[in-house]
Amino acid sequence: MTGTDRAEALHALVLRALDDDQAIDIVSIPLAGKSTIADHMVVASGRSTRQVAAMAEKLAERIRETFALPVRIEGLPAADWVLLDAGDVVIHIFRPGVRQFYALEKMWAFDSDGAPVRIASGR
Repeated sequence: MTGTDRAEALHALVLRALDDDQAIDIVSIPLAGKSTIADHMVVASGRSTRQVAAMAEKLAERIRETFALPVRIEGLPAADWVLLDAGDVVIHIFRPGVRQFYALEKMWAFDSDGAPVRIASGR
């Protein structure tokens, strides 16, 4: 599996896992060719600190099991904003009010071609 294939498979796993765990307002921001930090940034919300923490821990475990990748996690104790760094994909999981305050989607939307992509989840 090439690096690009692995990045796309990891991205798909992240989106699927967040949707399965009933994350709210999942947004994917393509970063390939625009930033060296990752190929994708995914932003999602949970309804409570408990849900945010549970989603982050479960997602990190799925990434480790599926791809044997190290996943760095920041913000887990407070769980207002948890950052997971899986290399090719960076994931931010927020409580809704905290997400609105930081507005990462606006900061990382480069232009119409690189704008965030909302993932239809029915929530």
